Amino acid sequence: MDPTRSFTKTVKRVVVKIGTAVVTRDDGRLAVGRLGAIFEQLEALNSRGYEIILVTSGAVGAGRQRLKYRRLINSSFADLQKPEEEFSGRACAAVGQNGLMALYDTLLSQLDVTSSQLLVTDNDFKNADFRVQLSQTVNSLLDLRGIPIFNENDAISTRSAPYEDSSGIIFWDNDSLADLLAMELKADLLLLLSDVEGLYSGPPSEPGSKLIHTYIRETHEGLVTYGDKSRKGRGGMNAKVKAATNAAYSGIPVIIASGFVADNIIKVLNGERVGTLFHKDAHLWISISEVGAHEMAVAARECSRKLQGLPSEGRRKILLDVADALEANESSIMAENEADVDAAREAGYEESLVARLALKPGKASMEEPVGRILKRTELADGLILEKTSCPLGVLLIIFESRPDALVQIASLAIRSGNGLLLKGGKEAKRSNAILHKVITSAIPSTIGDKLIGLVTSREEIPDLLKLDDVIDLVIPRGSNKLVSQIKSSTKIPVLGHSDGICHVYIDKLANMDKAKRIAYDAKLDYPAACNAMETLLVHQDFATNGGLQELVSTLEHEGVTLYGGPRATSLLNIPVATSFSHDAHTDCIVTEDHEVAELFLHQVDSAAVFHNASTRFCDGARFGLGAEVGISTSRIHARGPVGVEGLLTTRWILRGNGEVVKGDQGVAYTHRNLAIES
Repeated sequence: MDPTRSFTKTVKRVVVKIGTAVVTRDDGRLAVGRLGAIFEQLEALNSRGYEIILVTSGAVGAGRQRLKYRRLINSSFADLQKPEEEFSGRACAAVGQNGLMALYDTLLSQLDVTSSQLLVTDNDFKNADFRVQLSQTVNSLLDLRGIPIFNENDAISTRSAPYEDSSGIIFWDNDSLADLLAMELKADLLLLLSDVEGLYSGPPSEPGSKLIHTYIRETHEGLVTYGDKSRKGRGGMNAKVKAATNAAYSGIPVIIASGFVADNIIKVLNGERVGTLFHKDAHLWISISEVGAHEMAVAARECSRKLQGLPSEGRRKILLDVADALEANESSIMAENEADVDAAREAGYEESLVARLALKPGKASMEEPVGRILKRTELADGLILEKTSCPLGVLLIIFESRPDALVQIASLAIRSGNGLLLKGGKEAKRSNAILHKVITSAIPSTIGDKLIGLVTSREEIPDLLKLDDVIDLVIPRGSNKLVSQIKSSTKIPVLGHSDGICHVYIDKLANMDKAKRIAYDAKLDYPAACNAMETLLVHQDFATNGGLQELVSTLEHEGVTLYGGPRATSLLNIPVATSFSHDAHTDCIVTEDHEVAELFLHQVDSAAVFHNASTRFCDGARFGLGAEVGISTSRIHARGPVGVEGLLTTRWILRGNGEVVKGDQGVAYTHRNLAIES
């Protein structure tokens, strides 16, 4: 369930309005298949105890189509040569309403649901007694599990201008009628079904128009560009937004969604992020949906450029201020973290995941990484070229669990001058929220707290992955499935590793004490880590000298469940492993034969290869990188533990004195390497 839609859990009474574009096809005929799908959803909700009130448009359009057909078959050839006269809207409404309700009654009867028709005009609502009687009638129908169906009685309506009562309720079309009825009948939700997904920032057909998931009047009013009115009905998106805003700020949440998408009504009531939400408290919600993915990424980039302009000492001071803020708020942070851990245990998460949720204290320092001169070359006399380190730009880091990763990554981003967008796992939402709040509060206003953005909803990820013009690198930290999904969904470069299948190979000339210590540590020091051993390979000689049993006994004594290959299974009487894999993360050999060790170190194609050392050493902090943003099994850009250097790229700076190429005439190239000044 999307956090912004959690209110749907308490919804019981729903007003559903279907517009003319939903009710009719492009040729003006009734869209029987689409209406059938909608009514099946209404029947399902009705049977689950929801109270459904339907407001429908389409009578005028359906009547016009029917009258056109009658005129056509009753016309002579001479009549057909004459200009067509437009039908009276009232006549169309009278004819169409009859056919519309006949279809609705037939469809609902097939679903064993009783329907009832209520035609109203603006004059009805001027009468206080009518309003009382209206509520009583609707309540009676709902108690009988029926579905009341409302429409404006256009056939006899005398209104020539919008009706507005003393409380500000406006009645002009069926959108405003739905708004009025939702308030009058005390609905919990108003759902306006349209022929588009929801409210867009501009006409949906225009490139660059984006769906607005949550409408915030203070932000979006005046910024949204509306297209033409509805292709068939009286209103259009502008009318829907006015009705939705009026109802929402009167306390009734409203969602504008597509009536063309299968099961959209069910999805709305299940709390999925469908369409555009209007809610009176939307301006209080701190979510990426308020700003938009593109705006958040652009803001991070602008802040990062200010950060890059600081001297090294300025960035270092921000890091120290962040560290002080984290220490000052330690008790609050740990309280939120403990709440996440407790919630995970109550939800039945595996202990390995729960372990990754717990925060651990720690500090890291690092040298200045930005602006370092990596190479100096004299191209020609007086023409000096420098290769220097510089930030990548904006990073998107997606990580599962591990809230301590947020602190490490934020520190690396600040030190390296990069903007940062973070998406953590829902299991650590409390920890991530308070850590983000504390860290950004320590960033000076001259840089801006939007340097580091926290994405709170997984539904925003697809939008972010489209921003290859703003985001420069994506780093997914999690399962192989997560990494694969990210790689297949974006044009942005992706840096990440797979499952973390680390191997320890015990050679026939291994020292048994070393082998036991290394295998024990690699598996049990922190089993949830990606650098923990998953596969233990043992030379066949150990099967006959008792060494294999020693290793197995040590691990089984600590509660490790073992699975074996064909030979190990029969020797040790353990279950068969369902699969074997190698993802080039970290592999280790334990042996006293240095020739074999060198062969292993140079021929095993993994990001990290060790001799007589635990795989747990494959870590940014242990490598002296200060902190790590992740471990990469890629072969481009960065490989192994990725520290601050993995968040940098290079650029070339050339200093001259008026030199020109001019066909390389008159330039005496020297290409002489120069010393790098410290």
